[in-house]
Amino acid sequence: MKATEAKLLDFLKKSPQFVIPIYQRTYSWSEQQCRQLWDDIMRAGTDDGISAHFIGSVVYIEKGLYQVSSQSPLLVIDGQQRLTTTMLILEALSRHLGETEPLEGFSAKKLRNYYLLNPLEDGERAYKLLLTQTDKESLLALVTQKPLPDDGSFRIQENFEFFNSQIERLNGELETLCRGLSKLIIVDIALSRDQDNPQLIFESMNSTGKALSQADLIRNYVLMGLEPEHQTRLYRDHWRPMEVEFGQEGYGVYFDSFMRHYLTVKTGEIPRLDEVYEAFKQHSRRAEVASAGVDSLVAEIHAFARYFCAMALGKETDKQLGMAFKDLRELKVDVAYPFLLELYHDYQQDNLSRDDFHSAIRLIEAYVFRRAVCAIPTNSLNKTFATFHKSLQKNRYLESIKAHLLGLKSYRRFPNDEEFKRELAVRDLYNFRSRSYWLRRLENFERKERVPVDEYTIEHIMPQNENLSARWKDELGPEWKRVHETWLHTLGNLTLTGYNSEYSDRAFIEKRDMQGGFKQSPLRLNEGLGAVEAWNEDSIKNRAAKLAQEAVRVWAAPVLPDEILDTYRNVAVKPEAYNLEDHPQLADESPMRALFEQLRKEVLVLDPSVTEEVLKLYIAFKAETNFVDVVPQKTRLRLSLNMPFHELSDPKGMARDVTNLGRWGNGDVEVGLSEESELAYVMGLIRQAFEKQMGGEVG
Repeated sequence: MKATEAKLLDFLKKSPQFVIPIYQRTYSWSEQQCRQLWDDIMRAGTDDGISAHFIGSVVYIEKGLYQVSSQSPLLVIDGQQRLTTTMLILEALSRHLGETEPLEGFSAKKLRNYYLLNPLEDGERAYKLLLTQTDKESLLALVTQKPLPDDGSFRIQENFEFFNSQIERLNGELETLCRGLSKLIIVDIALSRDQDNPQLIFESMNSTGKALSQADLIRNYVLMGLEPEHQTRLYRDHWRPMEVEFGQEGYGVYFDSFMRHYLTVKTGEIPRLDEVYEAFKQHSRRAEVASAGVDSLVAEIHAFARYFCAMALGKETDKQLGMAFKDLRELKVDVAYPFLLELYHDYQQDNLSRDDFHSAIRLIEAYVFRRAVCAIPTNSLNKTFATFHKSLQKNRYLESIKAHLLGLKSYRRFPNDEEFKRELAVRDLYNFRSRSYWLRRLENFERKERVPVDEYTIEHIMPQNENLSARWKDELGPEWKRVHETWLHTLGNLTLTGYNSEYSDRAFIEKRDMQGGFKQSPLRLNEGLGAVEAWNEDSIKNRAAKLAQEAVRVWAAPVLPDEILDTYRNVAVKPEAYNLEDHPQLADESPMRALFEQLRKEVLVLDPSVTEEVLKLYIAFKAETNFVDVVPQKTRLRLSLNMPFHELSDPKGMARDVTNLGRWGNGDVEVGLSEESELAYVMGLIRQAFEKQMGGEVG
């Protein structure tokens, strides 16, 4: 590696050509980064006390596999964003200089022939900088002053227009800009392909500008070390089509999330969003993945990316599936994507029928919506969907999905019809995060001629206005204020209308009978309102009950006969081989028995899913598996908490790290409980282990 300080313009002038390898991300600077660079340039040009302004490094491969002569292109490993942005500034400046030269070296002709073009070369060698794909054609069009392509890079276009407008504001006073450009300094870092590891250097760069995404790192990791022809083939056949599928903006916004979901499917673990790259590297090095080869890995990523784009970005071509995915997007059910990716893959492989796939999507939608209506904490959903595939029996695909949903307990439960109807009738649905979603689903369920709900507005039958008219107060009765506060934003009082402004705060009978009123409404949501004589608490509750009954059809719960469901249940109850009497330290008169009974009571009421199992050497308390084990001792209860020690919050320092120390019980954390005064604090530690296992959903 050779690193030297250099003036940016001198560096551009002496270098024959810069080529951005296909594995590099596309040009991605936004106006924010461009404005920062512009301000830095103008400040340097204005202040004589600033002799130089450092803007980062440019790292490129100098020789070896790619470099055959001093005139060969330099392959840029890091610095594309700064180089491209500088080219945009220079092109815009050249168009404003005309015949003038406000500072030596800054004429239109010199800028173009020194920094933008290689005037003595032909073909692609005639350009100083070659970008990739869409970016390439857009930049070449600019520097040759030709119209930009219709499907060109909007980043290139937007940023060029930004710099052009900034230069126009200078009203021909261009010396400051030229002087600022002349002060730009970079670190020129030349790598030898034979001696340096570009991938490691690329990872360790902490350059200015826009941070690399996890997608950037993954693409470089996959492609950088390959022979050029292999790189080109994989990029052309797989990576570029993925970028096109996501779209220019979508790739940067969604690819990291997609890769997180993909890795969750493949590994069963949910990586942190900022650790997706590290998780991908570990996955790619697994024996079965590595032995299959990089082509197989990239092809699989490409396939799963298509599934993701179909579901998350509205690219599904099947109309019925597309509508189901749209509903999930409105519900913001991102946590379900790992499970849905597996289902989509099996659907594509003809292991899951299209109708069963659609039914499964609707079950997931119903599960998430019912839980939201019933205000069940959502923290556990990540883990629920990440591990869902373990319960699949693919020879009975849909049946096993239904059975698993019906078997979920406590905070993971699928709310039953009665709970759902009860909560739906009283919940504030006007301020619900997906208001247009539930209205659209109720209105259009089983309709072939769909109603464009977005063209209507939501109507409060009983008006929102706190200063109700005398007619409304009379209609609501002596407790009108309570009725208004209780039922205003609930299901029974909400509907859709195209006459919101005409309805205003009119009395109910007027809203009902006027032109375009409820009697004439073609909307299903307004069915029956034409026959209601008065709008009061009973009317609201009756309508809510009717709509809630319809809602259990729209968001239907899974149904299986008991005899089938029993085959999925763990109905074989093992006889208890041990009981508390088998633990001498818990004999009726022992000092630890009373303390254990208090602890036992507290642990069992954590959640209905908690069970107790007495074993030979300890007593286990379980939810999905053991979360705390109790080893009775003469003067204390020794507890094993099943969670990593470093994740435990223990301000009193009662816990001990027993990782790999070979204790009875499951877990890396040991806590001693000796007296009743410690119980409340220790329960706080136990609760953390329980919440860790259940996905953190207990508030």
